[in-house]
Amino acid sequence: MQNGRCTCRSAHTLIGSIVLGMTILMIPMVLLLHISAGTCMTYRLTGNVALKSVTHQSIDLLNNNTASNAVDGNRATNLANNSCTYITAKINPWLRVTLQQSYKIVKVAITNRGDCCADSINGAEIRIGNSLDNDGNNNQMAAKVYSMQAGKTQEFKFSPLDGQYVNVLLPGVNRILTVCEVEVYAISEDMVSTMQSKKTNVAPNGRATQSSVNQGSAACLSLAQNAIDGNRQYDLFKGSCTQTNTESDPWWRLDLIKSYTIMSVALTNRGDCCAEQLNGAVIHVGNSQESEGRANPVCFKVSFIPAGGTRTFQCDGALQGRYVTVALPGDNRTLSLCEVEVFGVPTE
Repeated sequence: MQNGRCTCRSAHTLIGSIVLGMTILMIPMVLLLHISAGTCMTYRLTGNVALKSVTHQSIDLLNNNTASNAVDGNRATNLANNSCTYITAKINPWLRVTLQQSYKIVKVAITNRGDCCADSINGAEIRIGNSLDNDGNNNQMAAKVYSMQAGKTQEFKFSPLDGQYVNVLLPGVNRILTVCEVEVYAISEDMVSTMQSKKTNVAPNGRATQSSVNQGSAACLSLAQNAIDGNRQYDLFKGSCTQTNTESDPWWRLDLIKSYTIMSVALTNRGDCCAEQLNGAVIHVGNSQESEGRANPVCFKVSFIPAGGTRTFQCDGALQGRYVTVALPGDNRTLSLCEVEVFGVPTE
């Protein structure tokens, strides 16, 4: 504010530089993590804990139980070699791998059929957890198969998920699930704690936008990027908070530029007034821009944050995505955020 006039910054300013570089490379039995500039930590993965595990599959009246073929240690991709599953069902075929115990799982590798029909696996969901509700298919979705090359093995990496059951579920009607190998890799509890302690806020690397900018006296103090400036200042009139108009279903969205595996999201609430306005906000994480990101999976539903307070919300399992949206459902709502911090690691 200069001489009674506001000086506004661009709503798409790219703030800061990348402070977290993390790559996950599978070297025989080793997970190499670049946590931050100048820091390199090496963790040992388990071997493939799915090998020779107990398996189950959806009822198939046309074929024998072939689920065990997916954990025989053989990546042969021709169905005639009897090393792939072939599961038909009228709806939602699945296979389940029951591990010997619950593990902190960080990677699942899937080998696709190579002799034909490579696209039949498209849309498959990898679900991990400790529940057998709905045969394990209600557990947390760790990753989704969008497409795979014929006869290739694709690795799906994510932040640690606790589970004994690993399901591959293929939603839809008249689907055939063919998988030639499922491999599961995990790390120890101590490693999980260390990874959590090293996580970094990646939000300042992104670009922010919102449904509207407040048109009142604080218009130029209410821009979307104020929520990723690294400042938890909770007084709107000090220029570090966002504010929309009073409207139906206001939203704020962060584009992280590339996909991350999100562990948690922290929100700082306004403290000079109106703290209750944030009650009921919903945090979404995903790769879709549909409905400004509100179609993406829910990380957490916010019930209450005290005035000027910061609360960290752990996502329900691992969520991968480029976009983080904070939505406030309802009529005559005003969304104001004083800081949004996103903790995660690059997906690739």
